[in-house]
Amino acid sequence: MHGTWKKPQGRRKIAAATGMALLIGIGSTLATTSRQPTAAADQITAKLRLPVGTEADPSRVDYRRLDQRIALVMQEPNMVGLAVAAVERGRLRFIRGYGETLAGSGEPVTPDTVFRWASLSKGVASALVTRLADEGRLSLDAPLSGMGTTLTLPGDTKNATVADLLSHRLGLVRNAWDDRLEAGADPKVIRAELGTLAPFCPPGTCYAYQNIAYDAAAEIVERTTGQDYATAARDRLFSPLGMKNASVGRIGLESAARWAKPHRMGRQPAMVNDYYYRVPAAGGVNSPVRDLTRWMLAQMGAAPTVLPAETLSLMHQPRVPTPPHGRRGAMDRALTDAAYGLGWRTFHYAGHALVGHRGSVDGYGSLILFDPADRSGIVMLWNSNRHVAARLQLEFFDMLYGLAPTNWLELPAPGAGATGTDTNRSPTWIKASHQ
Repeated sequence: MHGTWKKPQGRRKIAAATGMALLIGIGSTLATTSRQPTAAADQITAKLRLPVGTEADPSRVDYRRLDQRIALVMQEPNMVGLAVAAVERGRLRFIRGYGETLAGSGEPVTPDTVFRWASLSKGVASALVTRLADEGRLSLDAPLSGMGTTLTLPGDTKNATVADLLSHRLGLVRNAWDDRLEAGADPKVIRAELGTLAPFCPPGTCYAYQNIAYDAAAEIVERTTGQDYATAARDRLFSPLGMKNASVGRIGLESAARWAKPHRMGRQPAMVNDYYYRVPAAGGVNSPVRDLTRWMLAQMGAAPTVLPAETLSLMHQPRVPTPPHGRRGAMDRALTDAAYGLGWRTFHYAGHALVGHRGSVDGYGSLILFDPADRSGIVMLWNSNRHVAARLQLEFFDMLYGLAPTNWLELPAPGAGATGTDTNRSPTWIKASHQ
């Protein structure tokens, strides 16, 4: 049963874009639409810093245009809040919050507002398991039957490996028994009964996306490290990477000083449901966009002591082609050679190899897409079931690669009725600093 959030009495008017935006493409400047950032806010003590671009390293992306395009997205009637960050050549160029944490509340989204990652969480599970393999504590080629998980599989389970688990090649039907999880069943019980299903294909031979089965990765991590999954993620990834506001589990979301509440269509507030928190390897991570940016930088090689090049190569290597299910739009057709690695999707676009993932869980959406060779990419988190924001990804890459602009949003052009940004008033500019 779904409850609703009670809106606070009295509504404060807020700007559509809040927090901080780096707009290095038009000079080495930091824009703020609502307040001057304090010295304390500028000092980030994270171990993986977010280096900011400078005039000596000019941007290829028009961030004023990107900001205008985001403003159009925020005019969509089902959008509530959104946080966006962009990196070029390993340097932070843009980070900004838009809209509200709760519809009608007046509380603005900032770069430090915590959202759910949904299926972006699968990359965390992959990193934990793959790193353990690098350390010699397990093998990606080991049969799952010997890993001490609750997972059973139909058919010849002896052929299913740890790598098959992380790349959705288990031989199960797509999203096997997600409906039972959403009905409240214990995921461990469901995993133990997956072997009773008819096989979709022999393990290791085809792709079919999973959530409940994928969470066997959490059991592998716990059994190998002796830590619970949330602690292992914190100690082995989040803390070393300086992701100080990242967490696993519902408590981590709701205990955050500022967090985005979920919404259904029509901007209707909803209660957080914990179905997919109970499969943390599949969908249990939370963080603000600032920490998601650190995660993207680490995926592009910025933290070799935490995620060495060998680990990244194993995770990002395409292992199985992915069918076009759910990828029928023009934007998705433009992303060619779609495949899945270990917790990551891979594509080609305009001759460039891209790595990324999308996520969706009741009331939240997420996206990460980056070019590892160029060390550039974009991340987004939002708190509604309207996923039009995902279309911004190729608008960013078109500018990055110097391509002719395409209206991937399929929305009116900037200036055609856009009223949500601060472009009608002079923003306050200050020198860029590390974030």
